[in-house]
Amino acid sequence: MTQLIECIPNFSEARRPEVVDQIAAAIQSVADVKLLDRSSDLDHNRTVLTFAGTAAGVEEAAFRAIQKAAELIDLDQHTGEHPRLGAADVVPFVPLSGATTEDCVAIAKRLGERVGSELQIPVYLYEAAAARPERTNLENIRRGQYEALKEEMGVKPERDPDFGPNKVGKAGATVIGARNPLIAFNVYLTTDDQEIAKKIAKAIRHSSGGLRYVKGSGFLVDGRAQVSMNLTNFRETPIARVVEFIRREARRYGVGIHHSELVGLIPQEALVDAAVWYTQLDGFDKSQVLESRLFSAQSDPSAPNGRPSSFTEELAAPTPTPGGGSAGAFAGAMGAALTAMVAGLTIGRKKYAAVEAEMQAIRVMAESLRKELGQAVGDDAASFEVLMATFKLPKDTEEQKLAREAAIVQATLNAAHIPLHVSEMAVKVMGLALKCARDGNINTVSDAMSGFAMSRAALTAAGYNVRININSLADKSPGEKMLAELAELEKQADRLEEEIRKTMKERGGI
Repeated sequence: MTQLIECIPNFSEARRPEVVDQIAAAIQSVADVKLLDRSSDLDHNRTVLTFAGTAAGVEEAAFRAIQKAAELIDLDQHTGEHPRLGAADVVPFVPLSGATTEDCVAIAKRLGERVGSELQIPVYLYEAAAARPERTNLENIRRGQYEALKEEMGVKPERDPDFGPNKVGKAGATVIGARNPLIAFNVYLTTDDQEIAKKIAKAIRHSSGGLRYVKGSGFLVDGRAQVSMNLTNFRETPIARVVEFIRREARRYGVGIHHSELVGLIPQEALVDAAVWYTQLDGFDKSQVLESRLFSAQSDPSAPNGRPSSFTEELAAPTPTPGGGSAGAFAGAMGAALTAMVAGLTIGRKKYAAVEAEMQAIRVMAESLRKELGQAVGDDAASFEVLMATFKLPKDTEEQKLAREAAIVQATLNAAHIPLHVSEMAVKVMGLALKCARDGNINTVSDAMSGFAMSRAALTAAGYNVRININSLADKSPGEKMLAELAELEKQADRLEEEIRKTMKERGGI
């Protein structure tokens, strides 16, 4: 399964729909990315675009969107209710499926460095990607907004960006990070008194003693008081609890809730939790949701469209992707699957009670690696497609040529990084397979050895792809560290192979 990552950039424009159209088009110009939602607020003069796709695709789409926003939005001319620092104000990445927060942190850092160097826009990292503890919280970075940043950047060291120049242009600065799914949720009150909304927001937000994982402010929107919130962890602080807290606080001021609204998208789980709370369902299981059950069945790898022959058919097709890198990752996934199988066939047998705990741990690790390697099958293909797209970038002017060259280098390094990660995982699987061959069920020793062999093949194939990508660079220095890491992994693999050959003779007699 390919990694699925969401990006929810906030742009400081809503009153010129033609500008938002161009930013959205920049996102949609990238393969493997789908624009899911567009939400503009005229009072805030702010637009939130939501898109999702593969790791490589989402990273490239975010860069193009930031680039387009910087061309079209002048912060010196911008006014609106919502705090902001830049044209592309905040760009968070969220793991959806087959991805981790760490994956999103890596994307945020790569993108931040690229935006800083190529677009000359100051970049701050926040939330899980923050390089400094005080920058975890977005409000700390955005203090004083764009106007204060213009005066303080280059003067106060605490305003120095993580990437890019130490000065602000008309595009302002951009904040990039990684976080859990966030719900932008507003509650409107039956009053036009903004002060009541501000008091309720102060009571509910965590920073002033309210609910954990809630950020809030009070506004006046369309003549109605609004409690505007970001819910940063709906599992720990559910929507229903937030609504009831506001309802109780509102009664203190003699008002009620008029209605609520979402800005952008919301995880289905959050709505299901709210429905369960209000309907007081007892013993409810999320698998009872019809659509969830259908989706689960469709996503099952054992389903017809997920069978191994489907992948080999794609591999045999006369198309550039999937190719050798994807095949290597697929081989690694099979090696991890065999290793998990051997561990599973050892667990629960009296004869192997002494290694029960070890085999349980191996099975968990092998299963995790199997899933990651399976995701890398699609990621490798997606990264190559992004690389091919960079060669089609315009090169009419000197500026375009430089931007194109930089994009090609960045996409090439990313295309090399994925098989390098496959190499790392393959060596881990080899180590687990060796342990299974040594200590696992004797009847499955050949399966453990086969798992080792598949993983070694994965390392070999992935290594070819790392080297061919780095070798294509005119300046190979950015890839030297990758090549050194690959060489060390291959040395580890050689040592492991010597050990498993001994085990083959001792336990397998071959």
